[in-house]
Amino acid sequence: MTVRRDLVLVGCAVFDGVRDDVRSDAGIWVGADGTIRAVGGADDVLAEAPGDARVVDLDGDHVMAGLVNMHVHFGLALPGTLADTVHRANPAELVLLMADSARRTLHAGVTTVRLVGERGYTDFALRKAVDAGAVDGPRIFTAGHALCCTGGHGWDADGLEADGADGFRRATRQQLRAGADLIKVCVSGGIAGEHEHLDTPQLDDDEMAAVLRVAHDWGRKVTAHAGPADVVARAVELGLDCVEHGYQLTEDVVKLMAARRVWYVPTIVVSRCEEFFVANGVPTWMIDRALSAGPAHWDSLRHALAHGVDIAMGSDMPPHAPFDDTTATVRELEFMVDAGMPVLDALRSATVRPARWLGVDGRTGTVEPGRRADLIAVRDDPTRDIAALRTLRFVMKDGVVYRDDLGRTVGR
Repeated sequence: MTVRRDLVLVGCAVFDGVRDDVRSDAGIWVGADGTIRAVGGADDVLAEAPGDARVVDLDGDHVMAGLVNMHVHFGLALPGTLADTVHRANPAELVLLMADSARRTLHAGVTTVRLVGERGYTDFALRKAVDAGAVDGPRIFTAGHALCCTGGHGWDADGLEADGADGFRRATRQQLRAGADLIKVCVSGGIAGEHEHLDTPQLDDDEMAAVLRVAHDWGRKVTAHAGPADVVARAVELGLDCVEHGYQLTEDVVKLMAARRVWYVPTIVVSRCEEFFVANGVPTWMIDRALSAGPAHWDSLRHALAHGVDIAMGSDMPPHAPFDDTTATVRELEFMVDAGMPVLDALRSATVRPARWLGVDGRTGTVEPGRRADLIAVRDDPTRDIAALRTLRFVMKDGVVYRDDLGRTVGR
């Protein structure tokens, strides 16, 4: 059995997620229990840490909190190759496929994910295995099955179909019974549904209200797959906590979202990722629908930025998926900056802010004493250019190093 020791990272610059600047010549003391014990000048941290702590020189790398991706499907089953693979898999095979995606996600610097629709309750088994250390992966918060009306968005990706207020109450309670951290409900059509349209309303108000009432009574938040502005406005008025995609948001609806403190996860990459769709055999009708949604989707993000909506990063594409010579996670952040989000805000949209939505900002999301040691290191300064995240070469979660491209922690 490996005995864990205290670790001190030196020779690095630190963006802690709290201050706007970067602390140079910094040190981070990580306790054997996986928590950050001290952050400060390297000499001060070394003096405070135990004498037998391992010291690792990061050669000038920039350290920040591990990334949080708020829209993830480890069992993604888009029409085409992905769906064929997932649908052919039995439960054991599916869990292994998801575990592989979880490992790749962690190695891509994403140390926390929010799953928003999986199948067969396999996500709960995976979460348990990751928590136990049996599987390498990010910390997982999951909604279980996404909820949809009969034939609604996601039904063919194992969304749990229901109808009427009583049906949706029951479906919500089934996810809570399984251990859901949040609830995901599909209130409109989407890109991946062949027999629907983006602007198709799919839930009545009493159905949406039933989901929200049950989830909130149980202390859980609700996020909604939603496209058109009028459907989003209805859900926001009823008490929705978060909007996914928001393909057709208007200035009026984002003002309402901002006033009600409803969060937005744009997943802007999904309407501009033709390369990924083609590589995975996605049918032409879906590619055309995704790309045609792009201009209005971009305007939605611009409106949300202009009116102060709380935004969290989520890719919908697998977080680790190669795209434009980087990963889907990093490309999502680059698009957000291209749309007008300041770089520091973009970094926080993938660290401390989603941690706040998840209710764990006291545990992760920043580089501060008392937080879990979920850290990444990149060669270049991410506070100057979001593309610096492309230079990722070190990943730590809970004080354990999962990626070290330069071998700086090996054999020390």
